Amino acid sequence: MSSGPSRLAVWGDPIDHSRSPDLHGAAYRVLGLNWDYGRRRVDVAGFDAALDGLDGTWRGLSLTMPLKERAFARADERDDDALLTGAVNTLLLGERVRGFNTDVRGLTEALRAGGLGGSRTARVLGGGATARSALVSLLRLGVVEVEVRTRRAEQAQELAAFGERIGLRAAVRALDGPATAVDLTVSTLPGDVALPAAAAAALAADGGALFSAAYAPWPTALAEAWTAAPVLTGLEMLLHQAVAQIRIFLHGTPDEALPDEPAVLEAMRAALR
Repeated sequence: MSSGPSRLAVWGDPIDHSRSPDLHGAAYRVLGLNWDYGRRRVDVAGFDAALDGLDGTWRGLSLTMPLKERAFARADERDDDALLTGAVNTLLLGERVRGFNTDVRGLTEALRAGGLGGSRTARVLGGGATARSALVSLLRLGVVEVEVRTRRAEQAQELAAFGERIGLRAAVRALDGPATAVDLTVSTLPGDVALPAAAAAALAADGGALFSAAYAPWPTALAEAWTAAPVLTGLEMLLHQAVAQIRIFLHGTPDEALPDEPAVLEAMRAALR
């Protein structure tokens, strides 16, 4: 099934924590695909040389922090979510390199699966590529007001301006500033970020449910502070964005379902347990 290039991998820095090889390997076994999916530590400075060094046996790449903007720049074609966010987390290789952003879809499906699709107000922590994807996802789920909190004021202003451009009412707050009540907090901060205990407690006090894109190490310091509302890890987002990636690697589009996709999902979930 699906002859042709059979090598794939996830790249990023750090990368040892990634569960993507488990997810993809489980899916490929169900689908009967003789594909090899590995992982490689690649930083921004080394990305171009690493990409240019791939031969014709390579089918595609998954990209994680900090490579999503650089992958966007290297793609010859980009899907709508990539163009909207300026971020690519999936490359389909060939004569022309096609870039996709499956993070938006992954977060949207994760929030729905967690019963958090009805939120109207939200807070986004962090200001990178995943935070932009989070704003798009929140808009599509019906959020109308969002506050942005990052470790750098300039980055927060840029993210809030992006939110306004796509149709959200966005405000900037200091990461350790006074709490404001929201239905949902989406954290895109790396899992090893250690917020002061007082700041984490303030964010948790009126932060509604917490979705943390990080899943290793777990629990994060922020998740430990979240004692009075539901907490979801990034594994659900990882799962759903990976399904979209596998659709791309197999069909060339994230919109065509996989053969026996329920069975594929079941195997992927089992791989995460």
